[in-house]
Amino acid sequence: MRLYSYWRSSSAWRVRIGLALKGLPYEYAPVNLLAQEQFDPVYQQRSPMAQVPVLEVSEHGFSVRLAQSMAILEWLDERYPQAPLLPRDLDGRARVRALAEHVNSGIQPLQNAIVLRTLREKLPGYEKEWAALWIRRGLEALERALQEDETGRFCHGEAPGLADCYLVPQLYNARRFSLDVAPYPTLLRIEEACAALAPFQDAHPDRQPDAPPKDRRTP
Repeated sequence: MRLYSYWRSSSAWRVRIGLALKGLPYEYAPVNLLAQEQFDPVYQQRSPMAQVPVLEVSEHGFSVRLAQSMAILEWLDERYPQAPLLPRDLDGRARVRALAEHVNSGIQPLQNAIVLRTLREKLPGYEKEWAALWIRRGLEALERALQEDETGRFCHGEAPGLADCYLVPQLYNARRFSLDVAPYPTLLRIEEACAALAPFQDAHPDRQPDAPPKDRRTP
């Protein structure tokens, strides 16, 4: 397996968590988004949208190239059923997918780098306020969505899964934009449970080979 990733990309981070939860080794292939390596024609053959992550798998006489974190994680869950990311029951799977999509479709795209770059060009100085607004609204809704009996130690039950892969990077992003996360005690409780596990620790941006020293990082 080879994962094309950027240390602070929340989308790539989700896949790193999923791979780590399943105990699947992989080669880390860094793509420097700040240097715009994603727009290199060779890389765009792997990812037409010029995004990370991309996962390439070659084993047992077959090979596949996958893009988009949701598609990659669901493929991994079907191909490698150990440490399942989705519940067995139909209703549970729908709930977990909805929680993950809450972040994937409802929060992260509105604070993505390309959106903020465009805002900065059109309305200089407004991009951070914009990001904080939509992250706050999304986390408020996610906090309400997790006030259900199915929520356990993690987003769904007592084992980490797909929704947790999405929650943890999004809370990291919230703090990057100086958002106060104290009003979301359920999210913070789940994040703390995740942070105690080695797979989440190993997938953290600070532990990636392309992570720059902290004193050289852009905001």
